[in-house]
Amino acid sequence: MFDDTTGLEETWRWYGPNDPVKLSFVRQTGATGIVTALHQIPIGAVWEQQQIKERKEEIEHHGLTWSVVESLPIHEDIKTHSGNFLEYIENYKISLGNLAAQGVRTICYNVMPVLDWTRTDLDYTVKDGSSALNFDWVTLCAFDLFILKRKAAEEAYSEEVINWAKEWFDQSTPSERKTLTKTMVAGLPGTDQGFEMDHFKSAVARYEGISPDRYLDHIKYFLQEIIPVAEKNNVVMCVHPDDPPFDILGLPRIMGTEAQISHYLNLYNSVNHGLTLCTGSLGANPDNNIVAITKKYQDRIHFAHLRNVTNYAYRSFYEDNHLEGSVDMPAVVQILIKAAEKRKILLPFRPDHGHVLAKECEPSSYPGYPLIGRMRGLAEIRGLVLGLKS
Repeated sequence: MFDDTTGLEETWRWYGPNDPVKLSFVRQTGATGIVTALHQIPIGAVWEQQQIKERKEEIEHHGLTWSVVESLPIHEDIKTHSGNFLEYIENYKISLGNLAAQGVRTICYNVMPVLDWTRTDLDYTVKDGSSALNFDWVTLCAFDLFILKRKAAEEAYSEEVINWAKEWFDQSTPSERKTLTKTMVAGLPGTDQGFEMDHFKSAVARYEGISPDRYLDHIKYFLQEIIPVAEKNNVVMCVHPDDPPFDILGLPRIMGTEAQISHYLNLYNSVNHGLTLCTGSLGANPDNNIVAITKKYQDRIHFAHLRNVTNYAYRSFYEDNHLEGSVDMPAVVQILIKAAEKRKILLPFRPDHGHVLAKECEPSSYPGYPLIGRMRGLAEIRGLVLGLKS
């Protein structure tokens, strides 16, 4: 739909051959780029060139381009500086080189311990009757205190929130508690294999004693090893903000505020060490000025997730329609358009989590990634871009 050499590139997250939303469907949305990963490969193992080549050819067979890797995950041993972390760093370097050899050079990743994005409700009904993803601080507290039973969890919450959480737990049914637990331990997007509860408790406990500063030191070591390889291979690494952008479950979180973004990008001064701008993740913290963040880091934004949130209580939000909610999407998109033109690049963006619309027509999909809801979001952003460029 846009200039194919500079500007914004429409992309779509696809979870590979097992994704219910097929590449043939994606082609019909108007998107031209695919955002995907080799989800079948265990975290920490090398992505071999042949595996990358086969996935790329599958995408290209449908007239699409593999534009962004999301994600090339960082193994927990690297994050905790334990076990086989040196071996996993070397594997990561090899995977980067193999991706570059196949022409895939934009890598989105995150530094969230244990979990990827976290929600407390995957089927939250919004005003138009569709369903969205929701995060509620009181419900998280109830899980943390009364289901996970994490040591010293009470220190993370106010007395008022703890009382509300106890009320929620006391009034909840066994089925509601089971659903909440399944939602919280779901693991990484794109897989049906979440944590078992005992494994989840162990994974969280592994970070006891690892402060945010110590965690930053671990990640800095990783970056000092990886970014030179990215520079050599003309690969751009773009870190995704924490989602939600604040501390949860006692885990060290280092990418939720503008100050944390600034500190993180300053750990290694290179254009190859950049940012995935996720307006929804950052927008869930009302203190974040998303327009100002976009403007400040426009030269180091290599990828964008465009979605919106409505913040309705302290550390509580639901995912709104793409052009509604707390984020000034027109202002953000205008900055991205001008930045891409100035840098003479094709900057990939994708509509992020969509609402489940017309459930009786919607094929099954991973939570947050319905076909119709994301297609609505893409169409809205496409119209916004065309309007801003006219």
